Amino acid sequence: MNADDFPTPDAEVESVTPETLKGRIDDGESVTILDARMSSDYEEWRIDGENVESINVPYFQFLEDDIDDEVFESIPDDREVTVLCAKGGASEYVAGTLADEGYDVHHLEDGMNGWARIYETVEVTDYDGAGTLLQYQRPSSGCLGYLVYDDGEAAIIDPLRAFTERYLDDAEELGVDLQYALDTHIHADHISGVRDLAAEGVEGVIPAAAVDRGVTYADELTTADDGDEFQVGDATIETVATPGHTTGMTSYLVDDSLLATGDGLFIESVARPDLEEGDEGAPDAARMLYDSLQERVLTLPDDTLVGGAHFSDSAVPADDGTYTAPIGQLVEEMDALTMEKDDFVETVLADMPPRPANYEEIIATNLGQNTVDDEAAFTLELGPNNCAASQESLAGD
Repeated sequence: MNADDFPTPDAEVESVTPETLKGRIDDGESVTILDARMSSDYEEWRIDGENVESINVPYFQFLEDDIDDEVFESIPDDREVTVLCAKGGASEYVAGTLADEGYDVHHLEDGMNGWARIYETVEVTDYDGAGTLLQYQRPSSGCLGYLVYDDGEAAIIDPLRAFTERYLDDAEELGVDLQYALDTHIHADHISGVRDLAAEGVEGVIPAAAVDRGVTYADELTTADDGDEFQVGDATIETVATPGHTTGMTSYLVDDSLLATGDGLFIESVARPDLEEGDEGAPDAARMLYDSLQERVLTLPDDTLVGGAHFSDSAVPADDGTYTAPIGQLVEEMDALTMEKDDFVETVLADMPPRPANYEEIIATNLGQNTVDDEAAFTLELGPNNCAASQESLAGD
């Protein structure tokens, strides 16, 4: 049943915006969510948090003429309940049904699709390079990006296609010229925004090492080799080859202060090594990742910040609200970074989560081998990123 096919509930049902719900969760308010999506969708991807109680009752259970009493018994009637679905249609109907039964209820505007459009910026206050560094955060998928700006110029690292206009608007509001859009690698969980920004006059940059994977548009962009530098005002962005997650995985050292590691290293885990070469090639990729971490990342000063392209539910943000951490702290907290190579490989391969949803089609799109419109691109990337080697945090192990 499509969202438009649900009858309008008799009861007046209020809606809450995704941004308002996110603010309540961030403020530590207790939130009870009734997720009316199918159980398979719920198990794969949902809104969680320490102060969030989440209940799954698929919407079709509310379509019966006589709704089972067990359905109502599973839903708290002593507090406000937020009903959500994929797009907002089913949740309005379910919320209306519950309101008729006396529940204090409202529904999430635009459902999980609306949740996926939340995109926040937080300043990295521990950054001590030239200019200002912002971290973009997409809570629905854990995607992170970085905007550095100084003296009227700016660059963005790992932009998302869905937020192309947002980057341009932010640059205009900050009064800066967006000079560069840089990708760390061929992403498997979201559609890159580099080509769309390049179409708007921004210089698009992809790692030269990634071209051999079959990139069809490399001649339209700048390709970055290890050691190449890009200037943004007085801030220098240095290209650092860090293969492992993929053969073309590349980090960018922002003015010797923060290493944007893409999917090579996160503040709570290390990369999974199987998305390019599959299970068969994963052990060799894990060894390559080990070498990159030991020789290119961990040799940087201990106070160098690490900022990955993703965070998971197990990641703990820094005091400034960003998902960044000094290299020295990660070495202390993450045993995987001090292991011998064979032990590292065994650890990385032991507990890999399911591969990202639609990852093969997303990769093909990011290579330029597949063309999708904006709506299809947005739908492809809905869900968790699953780019880390473990579903649980490796920090503090």
